[in-house]
Amino acid sequence: MTDYTLIIGNKNYSSWSLRPWLAMTVARIPFREVLLPIREGSWDRDIGKYSPSRRVPVLQHGDVTVWDSLAIVEYLAERHPETRLWPAEAPARALARSATAEMHSSFSALRRHMPMNLRASLPGRGRKDGVAADIARIVELWGDCRARADGAGPFLFGAFSAADAFFAPVVTRFQTYAVELPDEAAAYRDAVLALPALIDWYGSARSEPWTIGEDEVD
Repeated sequence: MTDYTLIIGNKNYSSWSLRPWLAMTVARIPFREVLLPIREGSWDRDIGKYSPSRRVPVLQHGDVTVWDSLAIVEYLAERHPETRLWPAEAPARALARSATAEMHSSFSALRRHMPMNLRASLPGRGRKDGVAADIARIVELWGDCRARADGAGPFLFGAFSAADAFFAPVVTRFQTYAVELPDEAAAYRDAVLALPALIDWYGSARSEPWTIGEDEVD
């Protein structure tokens, strides 16, 4: 029996839910999953039972409740240092935390105009004001992280880390909207998409019956 319960939203749309789910799954931290369909009739009734912010994701651990995806990952990294959710070396760890925090708080144009939608194929869509600049900064950031990895593996810091979990929803957006990437960024995208855990998430997302109209780009 697991000590953790992770409350998430729709797998097709909820980028915030994907982050801790992927981190925990790849790190092999056992948890029980509770999925609440966003904006369905049961949402207003159920979300308040779990989340003081009335948002997902939420992690429950005994009498501890942690909300916000970054807070969840930090909590797990403290409790499970053996999983190396952050890189072991201090300079790489500082860069990983900085990149993750930038992802957590920035790129509003990309989020708004290219919402995560795993069932869709929308090449060329969403190219509105500010999106190209967001994409360029993400590619630059990935390059900085990969330079620190120095060929140690396919992910941002070689081995999979929390930073990869936080950029995974961006990877899915680049796939959905067919964003052209330079070779190194494309190789990183492909490595993330090949993660068995992410493949499983995609499979569940594609079988969901729910639709959120505002995240369906025309």
